[in-house]
Amino acid sequence: MSTVHGGPSRLDGPPPSPASDSSGTSGVPAVHPADVPVRADGVELIGETKGSGYREPPSLVRRADGQAIALTRLLYLVLEAIDGQRTPEEVAAQVSARFGKLVSGDNVRTLVTSQLLPLGLLRLADGSQPEVKKADPLLGMRFRYTVTDPERTRKLTAPFAALFHPLIIAVVCAAFLAACWWVLMVKGLGSATHDAFANPGLLLLVLAVTVLSAGFHEFGHAAAARRGGATPGAMGAGLYLIWPAFFTDVTDSYRLGRGGRIRTDLGGLYFNAIVAVAIMGLWWTTGFDALLLVVVTQILQMVRQLLPLVRFDGYHILADATGVPDLFQRIKPTLLGLLPWRRTEPEAQVLKPWARAVVTTWVLVTVPLLVLSLVLMVLSLPRLLGTAWASIVEQQSQLSDSLAAGDIAGAAVRALAIAAVALPVLGIFYILVRLIRQVTTGLWKKTRGKALQRGTAMAAIAAVTAGLAWAWWPGADTYRPVQPYERGTLADVTTAVFPASDYTALREGQAGKTVALWPEGAAKPTRDQPQLSMVLVPKPTTTGTATDAASAPAPSWVFPFNRPAAPEEDGNQALAVTTEDGSVAYDVAFALVWAEDGGPVDATNEAYAFASCADCTAVAVGFQVVLIVGQADVIVPQNLSAAANYDCLRCLTYALASQLVLTLDGPLSDAGTARLNDLWAEIAEFGRNLQNVPLSEIQGRLNAFKVQILEIVQTDPSATTGTATPATPGPAAPTTAATPSPGATSGASRMPAPDASVPAPAPSGTTTAAPGTGGGVAETTPPTEAPAAEPTATTPVIPAPAPTMTGG
Repeated sequence: MSTVHGGPSRLDGPPPSPASDSSGTSGVPAVHPADVPVRADGVELIGETKGSGYREPPSLVRRADGQAIALTRLLYLVLEAIDGQRTPEEVAAQVSARFGKLVSGDNVRTLVTSQLLPLGLLRLADGSQPEVKKADPLLGMRFRYTVTDPERTRKLTAPFAALFHPLIIAVVCAAFLAACWWVLMVKGLGSATHDAFANPGLLLLVLAVTVLSAGFHEFGHAAAARRGGATPGAMGAGLYLIWPAFFTDVTDSYRLGRGGRIRTDLGGLYFNAIVAVAIMGLWWTTGFDALLLVVVTQILQMVRQLLPLVRFDGYHILADATGVPDLFQRIKPTLLGLLPWRRTEPEAQVLKPWARAVVTTWVLVTVPLLVLSLVLMVLSLPRLLGTAWASIVEQQSQLSDSLAAGDIAGAAVRALAIAAVALPVLGIFYILVRLIRQVTTGLWKKTRGKALQRGTAMAAIAAVTAGLAWAWWPGADTYRPVQPYERGTLADVTTAVFPASDYTALREGQAGKTVALWPEGAAKPTRDQPQLSMVLVPKPTTTGTATDAASAPAPSWVFPFNRPAAPEEDGNQALAVTTEDGSVAYDVAFALVWAEDGGPVDATNEAYAFASCADCTAVAVGFQVVLIVGQADVIVPQNLSAAANYDCLRCLTYALASQLVLTLDGPLSDAGTARLNDLWAEIAEFGRNLQNVPLSEIQGRLNAFKVQILEIVQTDPSATTGTATPATPGPAAPTTAATPSPGATSGASRMPAPDASVPAPAPSGTTTAAPGTGGGVAETTPPTEAPAAEPTATTPVIPAPAPTMTGG
C-alpha cells in the first residue's frame, strides 16, 4: 500500500507566475467585471512563502476546491485588497501604499481581467461563481476519495501532536534504530517468514497492520502540521501511479518556515518508526515471530517514501528544503536554462543560485530515470502481462482449492494476491493511456493553425504508435511469463526487443538460442519441465587454430601438486588447465602408434583437467590406438586420467583417457590400410569438433571407434589377430561448478605407420571466452544428463557427463 501526502492537494500551480497556471475557469467572459470586484467563495489567502528558493518569494492562495496557486507579490496584494467593497481605484490606492510603486485603477482592472479571473479567484462579471478546473498533473493522485473533512482531521490528529516533543522523538528514534539492528542483523527473518506463510491468518494480520500503518503515516503529517501551528485539511485515499495510496492535505503548512515544513514532511516517517517500535513491544509480549515482518514493511515504506523522484515524502522534503514548492513545474525552465543562449532569460534566473543548483541536479537525475522507467515499462509490458496472467491463473486455482477446503483465511490471501498482481498492470495501462492522451491533446492544441508543425507532430505520434505495435506484437516469446532462472537485467529487457544475432554472445542467465546435441531416446526438456545444462560459448575473437594455441600464454600453475611431466616419445597427453574466472579450457590429443621393432611396448595415454577459478571449465580427452606388428615380449601400456579443482567455485573439470592396444601377425593389406586411413580421418574430424559433443557422449563415441578399428584388423587377410587388449578407459573425472569458455592446447597425434598417408588428427584449437561467457553447469556431483535449452545455432553444448565427477 503506497502512501503519499500533500500531492496535488498541496500545490499544483507553477510558482511564481500565475499566468502560466493550467488551473483556471472555463468560459470566462472577455469583459470587465462590475466596478467592485469580489473574491470567489472559499478563496483563502495563505501568504508569502517563508524560506523560499525564489529571488522574489511567491505568495500562495487556495481556492475552494483545494487548488493552491502561487502569485507574484503584486497580484497577491491586489487580491488581498479586493474585499467586495473597494472599487478598482480604491484597490489601486491600497496596493500602491504597500507595493511601494504607483498602481492605477486601470492597472488593477487589467490584472483582474487577465490574471485573477482566469485563475478562478474572483466572481464573474454577473456575480456568479467561476467554474474552476483543478490542475491534472500526470504524476498526481487520481480517483481521490475523502475520508475525513478538515474539521474531523483536526480532531483526530490533535492528540498526536504531543508525540513531537523533542524528548519523545529522541527515545522513539533510538528504539527504532535498535529494533532495526536487532531484527535485521541478529534475529533475522527466517522464522518470521515461515510462520507468516505457514499460517494464512498471521499473513493476513501482517497485511492488515501494514495497511493501517500506511494510514497512520498520514496522521503523522497532519499531527506535525498541527505541532507547527498549521491547520491540516482533508484526509483520504486514491490511486497514485499504480498503487492505492492515502493522502493528507497539508497545504496550510506553507504558512510555516522551512523547519516547520520539513517537520511536516518527516512526520509520516516518524509515525512509521512509532509503529515499528510498538510492534516490537507486541512481539515481546506475544512471541509471534510473524509480527517482525511488520517492522520490515515499515522500513521498506520509509525507504520508498524517501525517494525524491515522484511525489513521495522525499520529494516534498527536497521541495521544502529548497523552497521550490513544485519541482516538476521547474523541469522545462531548468532544461531550457541549460542552453547557452537561454541562460540569461528571466525564467532561468528566478531561483536563487544555490536553489537553482539543487533543482538542476534533481532535474538531471529525475528526468533520465523517469524516461528510462517509462521505456522499460513499455518494453517489459508484454512479459509482465504474460507473467501476471500466469500468476492470476495459478492464484485462482489455489483460491478455488482453499474455498473447496473451507480455508477462508487462505482464500483471502489468494484473493489479495490476485488483486496485488492485477492492480499494477491496470495502473501501467492507465498511466500509458493518460500519457498518450495528454501528449496528443497538447500537440494538437499547440499546433493549431500551423499545418507543417501539426503534420510533423502527427507523423511522430504515428511513428511511436508503430513502434509500440512492433514491440507488443504477439510472437513466440513476446508474452512468455518470466522464468525463475532469468536475471531481469536491463540488457535482458532490451534483448527481448532487439535479440542478438551473434549466437556466441550468450551470457549466463540470458535467453538465447543454440544447437543442442541430444542423446537418442533421451527425454528433451520443455518450458514447463526444463533440465539443467552447461553451454560452452567460444569467444568470437579467437580463431581456434593450433597456431593460436601455441601462441597463447600458459596459465600459471597454482595447484598444490606438481605439473604432469611432458609425454615421452610414444606418449600421448591431453592437458587442460584454466585459472581464469569464466573461462573454458579444452585439450584433445588423439594418437595412432605402430610398434614393429619387437621392443617393449610401454606407450602412455594421459588426460588431465585442472581448474582453479570461478565459473570455469576444463575438459581433457586423450585417445590412443597402439598397433603391435609381430612379436613383442613386453607389453605394458598405461592409460591415466585425473581431474581436479582447487580453490574452485562453480567449476567443472572433465578428463577422459581411452586407449586401445592390438597385436597383429603382420602389416595390414593395402585395402585394410586404406580403410584405417579413412576411419582415422573420421576420428580426427571428431577430435576437431569435440567441443560440440555432449560430455556424456564422448566415451561412447570413442568406444564405437574402437569397435570399428578392431573390425578392420580382424577382417584384414594379411593381419592375423593375435591378442586384442582394449585398455580400460581411465576414469573420466569431471568436477563440477561451472561456466564455460573454451581454451585448449593441441593434442599430440603421431602415426609412424607403414603408409604415411594415414592422416593424423589436427589438434583442437584454443579459444578463450570472456569472463561470464556461456551458461552455467547446472549440476554438481555426479550429474547424468543436463541438456541445454532448445535452440538454433552452433555452440558447444555439454550435458553433464556420466563419468565420475568431483565437485568444486
